[in-house]
Amino acid sequence: MKRLLLPALALATVLPLSALAETAVPSSAGEIALSFAPVVKGTAPSVVNIYARQVVQDRVSPFAGDPFFDQFFEEFGATKPRVQNSLGSGVIVSEDGIVVSNYHVVADATDIRVVLADRREYAATVLLGDPQIDLAVLKLTTDEPLPALTLGDSEALQVGDLVLAIGNPFGVGQTVSSGIVSGLARSALQVGDGTGYFVQTDAPINPGNSGGALVDMAGRLIGINTAIVTRDGGSNGIGFAIPSALVARVVEQAKAGATQFNRPWAGIGGQEVDGSLSEALGMDRPLGVLVTTLHPQSPFATAGLVEGDVVLSLGGAAINTPQEFMFRLAVLGSGPQEVRYLHKGVEATTSVTLGPPPDTPDRQAVTVTEEVVLQGATLARINPAVMAELGLPLGASGVAVTAVDGVARDVGLRPGDILVALNGQMVTTPDEALAASREQARRWQIDLIRGGQTLRLRFRL
Repeated sequence: MKRLLLPALALATVLPLSALAETAVPSSAGEIALSFAPVVKGTAPSVVNIYARQVVQDRVSPFAGDPFFDQFFEEFGATKPRVQNSLGSGVIVSEDGIVVSNYHVVADATDIRVVLADRREYAATVLLGDPQIDLAVLKLTTDEPLPALTLGDSEALQVGDLVLAIGNPFGVGQTVSSGIVSGLARSALQVGDGTGYFVQTDAPINPGNSGGALVDMAGRLIGINTAIVTRDGGSNGIGFAIPSALVARVVEQAKAGATQFNRPWAGIGGQEVDGSLSEALGMDRPLGVLVTTLHPQSPFATAGLVEGDVVLSLGGAAINTPQEFMFRLAVLGSGPQEVRYLHKGVEATTSVTLGPPPDTPDRQAVTVTEEVVLQGATLARINPAVMAELGLPLGASGVAVTAVDGVARDVGLRPGDILVALNGQMVTTPDEALAASREQARRWQIDLIRGGQTLRLRFRL
């Protein structure tokens, strides 16, 4: 026993008194006997179970929905509806019934029921849902105040801080697990659109915990449990939570009436600076994000940055990955922010004004109602606002399909497609695309770009 105590005693002698005042490990039997019960008692009533139902269509035929094979299998393999249920967790963040959960828990749900820890049950509607960051804000139908958690400051977290994860794993009922913050700024995860930024914890998180609370020892919400790394579907001690700094911004927009989370537009593309890249750039060590693409209308271009510069910090916070860059943009919101960067090896500081993507030049949007090959399609000239809405790359130009119906849907067009040519006739504006679609032809060929890939649709009308 003495050998076990010696390292702790030796450590205590070298730590400054200020550090010991801030953080301390148990040093007596009494302290070891301390319980998390007071924290759980104050936070557990705010964590809810969410039951979501949706009607999905089972595709019986592998050719169903294919614009070519549908003409041969018109009477075969009809789809049939099926009710799909999902179970997750959520957190009450406002006494008037505002609940935060993961988007994947309630996505496309036709009926959402929320059950509190005391078994009270409420109907809920989605105020805001954003699949990119995997967050959803719900509103419960209630006239009575509900127990709400206070949002903590995830920016103040440190690796080693004690945390509790509260949720409903495997549907067994509300469960509390304890652990520590294992890591910060985790971003190499395929959650949402892959641009996420997470707090890592070893507090056990299992299926059903999604959308539940990660709380600190003061009983404040510092994260929404979202994902785990696992080999067998169970917890292996590597869980991830969306930081409360981003949750607060999402809730703020939902209360203001937004139905989808609005981020400032950067108009910038970049890559992490690794060892070889830092050496090539003449840097002492790897840090920051190298600017590889910069749209002419980007606020960073307006602020003076150019391709080849290295962004070091934004709004006073260090930037080391593209995902971290996107997180900082989302948390900071609109307005002027300080950006620190390297230009040809020299450090510089400037101010960048963040805001929504500019809707210029005019998108010239048109919905095709004529009985032509593009009937039912909504077309728009690509500008930064259209890029942001459809998730198009910064170098995109020309005509984008923003919505489809009727003939356009039947021939295989999808929202986000970039039209290149119709029957060999190049198009760069919605008017040009509409004019080309009026050609009197039975056989059609539409060249387009979808997800960065060049495709060609061939069909007969």
